[in-house]
Amino acid sequence: MPRPAPMTFGVFIAPFHANDDSPTLSLRHDLALIELADRLGFDEAWVGEHHSTGVERIADPFMALAAAAVRTSRIRLGTGVVSLPYHHPLLVADRTVLLDHLSMGRAMLGVGPGALISDADMMGIAPVTQRARMNEALDVIIKLLDGETVTASTDWFELREAQLAFLPLSPAGVPIAVASTTSPSGVTTAGRHGVGVLSLSAGFIGGKKDMRAQWDIAEQAAKEAGTTISRDGWRMVVRVHLAEDREQAVRDVERGRAEERENYFKPVLGLENDYTLADEIADDSSIIGTPADAIAAIERMLDTTGGFGGFMIMTHDWASREKSLTSLELFARYVMPHFQGTLTAAQRSARVVTEKRPSYKPLAQAAISKAYSDSGRELPAGTNIQSLR
Repeated sequence: MPRPAPMTFGVFIAPFHANDDSPTLSLRHDLALIELADRLGFDEAWVGEHHSTGVERIADPFMALAAAAVRTSRIRLGTGVVSLPYHHPLLVADRTVLLDHLSMGRAMLGVGPGALISDADMMGIAPVTQRARMNEALDVIIKLLDGETVTASTDWFELREAQLAFLPLSPAGVPIAVASTTSPSGVTTAGRHGVGVLSLSAGFIGGKKDMRAQWDIAEQAAKEAGTTISRDGWRMVVRVHLAEDREQAVRDVERGRAEERENYFKPVLGLENDYTLADEIADDSSIIGTPADAIAAIERMLDTTGGFGGFMIMTHDWASREKSLTSLELFARYVMPHFQGTLTAAQRSARVVTEKRPSYKPLAQAAISKAYSDSGRELPAGTNIQSLR
């Protein structure tokens, strides 16, 4: 089956940090992780927005990404995601363009309705209104980013001949993606606007969703709206931890994963299932193992989904910081090249030389013998001819 090539890779930083860990240091660690991802050749870094729980600690992804822009040179920087019902859409569009210029054209805009009901509750926002408000806001944000003058009125914001003071650096604009989790709202919105999808449901705690069915919804929405949507902009978001052997990888994460479930997902977010780590590994909603295991899991995801353009690692504190960074490096060294095609030429070269090696030995023998003859010396008996060196 044809697939988008090369696949893009990134880190998705919600973030998740234990609430007994220093917030100051954890924020610095998040920035350092983006720096490392930049050096390792990852394409994207996404940073989320949350206002409660004490675990998902970044309140303003634009501020965090502006700090990351100073520390990096090539990685693209996306809000993963900004919760549109919490903000006037003109301000979101303005901040997106500001980030784009501060990062020299590396900004991406990821949007969603807001994941934590506790956030909306503090702001007096009824959760039942959030998805509709996200759509209303995104409608005008896209127009503003395209340079249009917008007049609009809803029950929660108003625009009067609004326009941006300056536009994104690239004529193609800023890439936009919509978060997709449990409901069909995210993929429907993405299809209607012809933008990308961040499929967090691919790596849900407690079992992933039918991703192919979700993409079908996006394509149907695009067809009904008269837009087009590309699998190139479809990103899977999954937890990953790699080590040199599978058993070590599991040992690295099992305690941290258990603590996260018992201290956050169950009491704070209300997770009720008893999905085990083995369950997650079995259905690829978490990838824990070796680089070869990760390659095999992503290949299976490509087959079951019908193909996608990006794979994002959902960062976590399941393992120690040192082992988490090592995992990221293993992924960059051995997994990314497999899907980006950067190993093809080297592997082809090795294969061709191996196949031709029997015919090279007499040629090398003749060349070495001539070199000895030209120098007036005899080739020592029993010399093993391996190369011309």
